[in-house]
Amino acid sequence: MEFSDLIASGAFDDGQYSTSIPTGWMQGRTTYGGLSAALCLDVAKRSFPDLPPLRSAMISFIGPAGGDVTGQARILRQGKSVTFVEADIAGEKGLATRSQFAFGGARASMFDHTFSPKPDYKAPEDCEVYIPEEFGPTFAVHFESRLVRGARPGTGSTEHDHLIWIRHKDPKATDMTALLAIADMPPPAVLPMFKEFAPISSMTWMVNVVVEKPQTRDGWWLMQTRAETARDGYSSQDMLVWNRDGELVTTGRQSVAVFI
Repeated sequence: MEFSDLIASGAFDDGQYSTSIPTGWMQGRTTYGGLSAALCLDVAKRSFPDLPPLRSAMISFIGPAGGDVTGQARILRQGKSVTFVEADIAGEKGLATRSQFAFGGARASMFDHTFSPKPDYKAPEDCEVYIPEEFGPTFAVHFESRLVRGARPGTGSTEHDHLIWIRHKDPKATDMTALLAIADMPPPAVLPMFKEFAPISSMTWMVNVVVEKPQTRDGWWLMQTRAETARDGYSSQDMLVWNRDGELVTTGRQSVAVFI
């Protein structure tokens, strides 16, 4: 099932959301994290249709969920320009994903700068395939990917900083919900260092949306994952997303449990 069809299939009645996660969107025994976050955002937007643009998201991956899931959202605080919304997705074993979103309208400001320099990169057409269709987790079949810099998972590399072009195969997946779904697609930055398979699990993910309406050309987003530390079974990493024209659209951080 394509991403846009999956989002459209969700039922929303009297503040309660429900849908079913196809096996093709699973990551091991749970729903792919990017989809879980996107579903939380969809619940928030369906619950409160007049929200301003998304500015920030804080997502906790608390437990596994697959198959039939439910969701609900509530406003934590609504100010003059910013509204905070909490949204949950739960499965048969209880709470799976909890998200807090900050939505805010644009305000006049003396600042209009991006302080993070854009990286040097080749066009996706000039890069090799990152994850071939016969490899990778189940959900990866919904995306195209090209490796710009760094290494592939499980190659025993010393690289901890990776640059990857990624886009939805679904041409209709172009809104903010679709961007949140794809922004978690790159594997953890330490995964290329693995010499053999071992479990990993994202625990928390924070995303800042730094433009009001993120857009790109031909569906391609340029994503950087950069590990800062890896010790005691956990890794901390930075995550940045640019559009095809080199405009920074999101920044983020993620905490990952590493079982090796």
